Order: sequence, then C-alpha cells, then structure tokens
Amino acid sequence: MAGSRDEAQFQCTLDAPRELVFEIWTDPRHVAQWWAPHGFTIPVCEIDLRPGGALRIDMRAPDGAVYPMTGTYDEIRAPERLAYTTSAMSENGAFLFEMRTLVTFAEQDGRTTVTVTMTVLRKTSAADPYLDGMEIGWTQQLQRLERYVGSLR
Repeated sequence: MAGSRDEAQFQCTLDAPRELVFEIWTDPRHVAQWWAPHGFTIPVCEIDLRPGGALRIDMRAPDGAVYPMTGTYDEIRAPERLAYTTSAMSENGAFLFEMRTLVTFAEQDGRTTVTVTMTVLRKTSAADPYLDGMEIGWTQQLQRLERYVGSLR
C-alpha cells in the first residue's frame, strides 16, 4: 500500500485482456465471486453501471457479521477507467467512512494491470480500525480476483 491511512493504492497484473477484466470488475455475477477478503462471502451485489448509478455490496465475514457498502458511480470509461464514491457501514449499520475509488485498467501483451487508488473523503473515529485493515483486505481481495480470472481461462 502506498500512502497514509486516508489514501491508498493497490495494483495487480492479471493474465487476461482488459475488456474481460473490466467486465469481471463491473458485472455483479462476477464481482460476487471475488470481492472481499479471504473467508468472506457476498450475499448482496447490485451494480447499476452508469454515471450516477448505484452500487451496493454486502460482505459477510466468517463470523456471520455483514458489512454493507453503498455508493454511486462517478465515471465509467470502459474498458479503461472506473470511479465511484462509496460509504462503508459497520455491522450494526453505523456510518464509518466515505471513500472515492479510481480503478484503471492498462493492457500490455494480453495482460492487464489494475490500479486501485482510494481516498477517504470523510470518516468517523470508529473508522480507524477498518481503515487500518484496508491493506490486508485489498491485498486478499486482489488475490481472489487473480484466482478468479485464472479460473475463467
């Protein structure tokens, strides 16, 4: 992770063309298969892929706690760029933080490098433990994405 707790950047390179990777990142049938850290499941995954369209992903932890995330797409430039703003809530539904995420997809020789840049826009003091876990969470999430992409080939 590069940056502070309020800014982070993650990157991975996948053995797939960017059109496919973009689809895997934006189609709820795919997103539900890889989004979230190891051991989590996605009981709700709703994506309205258009500027102003809504995004909702509920992550269920291994202990059964559900962490909802809602948001809005700000920019969509298929297959090269996505930007969205999301709000994360605790397992009891309390607002934790709002974040802007920019995802870019760069293809070279049939491989796609995904770069995820996140900036915290506002947060509560209760958000700090969740933000502290962002590095391990996103690292695991991108590992799951890599395995999922590999399973499709």
